[in-house]
Amino acid sequence: MSAAQLSALARTTDPQTALRRFLALDAVVTGVNGLAYLAASGPLGRLLGVGSALLLELGAFLVVYAAGVGWLAARPRPAALPVRAVVEANLAWAVLSCAALALWLSPSTAGALWTVLQALTVAGFAALQHITLKARQDMSP
Repeated sequence: MSAAQLSALARTTDPQTALRRFLALDAVVTGVNGLAYLAASGPLGRLLGVGSALLLELGAFLVVYAAGVGWLAARPRPAALPVRAVVEANLAWAVLSCAALALWLSPSTAGALWTVLQALTVAGFAALQHITLKARQDMSP
């Protein structure tokens, strides 16, 4: 992704602002997903073909994780180490989602599509966060 494409996507040329925006977007999407799992674990479990208990556990985890990412996004200059931890956690989530789909989950077709879609989304967040963190570091004196 070029700097121009990244700037257009983040609607800013400032890597610091872009990083905070991508972290905030991650927090919002993750938090909404977690809240949906908590609030509608039964119906979503039936739709996705997974147990509602699993969705409740994932929902609780996602809400807490989203709060942490949101807190990081709210910092004037998020520290590099926690941002790298978010990038690595997002990559791990994407890989584990695909592994779970291949190795032990037996979801419905909708559930399989959802699992792949959310894995790609989270991997995309990781890529955007990594690129903007690197751009921020490259601009530092």
